[in-house]
Amino acid sequence: MVPQVGVLAAVAAGTVLVAFVDPNEPGHYPACPFLALTGHYCPGCGATRLVNALAHGHPGVAFGLNPLLFLLLPVFGYLYVRWTVLTARGLPMRSALFGPKVVYGLIGLLIVYWIVRNLPFAHALAP
Repeated sequence: MVPQVGVLAAVAAGTVLVAFVDPNEPGHYPACPFLALTGHYCPGCGATRLVNALAHGHPGVAFGLNPLLFLLLPVFGYLYVRWTVLTARGLPMRSALFGPKVVYGLIGLLIVYWIVRNLPFAHALAP
């Protein structure tokens, strides 16, 4: 259970930091290297501001900053709880959930999202 506590502590600490140090003000956090080099958004662009918006109780704003990450947050929560429960029962975290089809599907979704959020007609996906 030590890794689970470590992950939970890291996520909580990061959330508290982002809640109190506003990423909307320039100079507090480093810029996205991909955005700085190419001028295009990566799949993670807007994630820090998303966490800030959620920490301040603004889910609509958070969704607008990174819709894919916003929709994946419950999945991450489920995976964390599943990992914790299986570890407590002494079972490994193996399942069809991490099969090749799922992994390749998620990678494909990420690539499509990455491309589409940079197209002119999809400006709603940009942070």
